[in-house]
Amino acid sequence: MSNNETLVICRCEEITYGQLYATAEEHQCTARELKLRTRAGMGFCGGRTCRVMVDRIIESVIPNTEKGEIPLKIQPPVRPITFGTAGEKND
Repeated sequence: MSNNETLVICRCEEITYGQLYATAEEHQCTARELKLRTRAGMGFCGGRTCRVMVDRIIESVIPNTEKGEIPLKIQPPVRPITFGTAGEKND
């Protein structure tokens, strides 16, 4: 196994480059399908960390894929609030 194969791409779900690449090659899947098959991008960060790499893997496996054909988007799991709002007491 090379160093690239053990490189963790999705830290939230602990998915490696090797797992993503093998799944993409085996199933010739879209970015959305790769996400559903491996759970990459479904962790706490909502894909903010690994989305670019997942897109690049799809582009390398399926040669004629353009960026517009990759429908993944970043979806944060919660909406941001300020510390002041979180620390308010409701009596």
